[in-house]
Amino acid sequence: MDENGMDHLATALKSQACHLGFDKVGITTVDRWYGKASVLQGAEQHLQQWLDRGFQGDLGWMENPKRQDLRQVMPTVKSVVALALNYYTPHSQPPETQSHRGKISRYAWGRDYHRILDKKLKQLAGWLHTQSPQAEVRYYADTGPIQDKVWAQRSGLGWIAKNSNLITRDYGSWVFLSVLLTDLELPPDPPMPTDHCGTCTRCLEACPTQAIVEPFVVDANRCIAYHTIENRSETLPNWIVPHLQGWVAGCDVCQEVCPWNQRFAKPTTIAEFEPYPDNLGPDLQDLAEITVEEWNQRFRASALRRIKPQMWQRNAQAVQRTRRESEGYTSKTP
Repeated sequence: MDENGMDHLATALKSQACHLGFDKVGITTVDRWYGKASVLQGAEQHLQQWLDRGFQGDLGWMENPKRQDLRQVMPTVKSVVALALNYYTPHSQPPETQSHRGKISRYAWGRDYHRILDKKLKQLAGWLHTQSPQAEVRYYADTGPIQDKVWAQRSGLGWIAKNSNLITRDYGSWVFLSVLLTDLELPPDPPMPTDHCGTCTRCLEACPTQAIVEPFVVDANRCIAYHTIENRSETLPNWIVPHLQGWVAGCDVCQEVCPWNQRFAKPTTIAEFEPYPDNLGPDLQDLAEITVEEWNQRFRASALRRIKPQMWQRNAQAVQRTRRESEGYTSKTP
């Protein structure tokens, strides 16, 4: 296919992605970002420095060397199609006055985003094959060793902010990211040239545990989201419990205080992202006593299945203990 044909294909691909419900789509080429295979470039070097500081905690998959060289994921890759899907729903977390209710991160309120993204990506990949039957195509929705935020920035979707989230001009950071890889040499879009956080430090100042240790650097070992979702220990670290602020699954504080999110968040068009009733301000006592059977029923088709029953119990009991103590009571560690 000649250059004009590739231009036409790229335009049609973006149109098809929007038709399937994606809110933003951009393209970049792999060769533009890689120098010699043995020399880490830009974001790849930043990732290695982050790993060297031990900020990944127990997230062992972040150490996969494929993250630093997309060609190890797909040796023939020429182009990356980055896609964003808005998941924002205009509901609020429960107020602190409702001390019996917990907080769940907004991304997990509705249906498992992996399922929604996978379906759309499969359709997009299938469409691309109808246009170019010989093309090799792979896609990932937070399921492979891909630096999705980096490739989204390189494709012009947004910039990586001081809280390490990707922010778009249109939807803030309330977006799910995914990528489609292909051996087709599609014309690239200009990358987002600079970040637009400016001198703002609201996310750093608001983080309950100071997990954002410096602009653009998050220490997972200090992050509430990491401990409530990924930490498999029987108990949470004693030092983090007083700072949970009601969070039992994830944490959105650094996103909630972001001016871009406060000004530009838009309701999603995907009805499946609307909250399941039990996920919006869940009753802490229900979670503190949840059984395996209740967990299976309650979190079916939910990204929250990653949090196992004993972890829900642990998280909810920690929040309950903190709130009791803040009200002037004392309690033993459950």
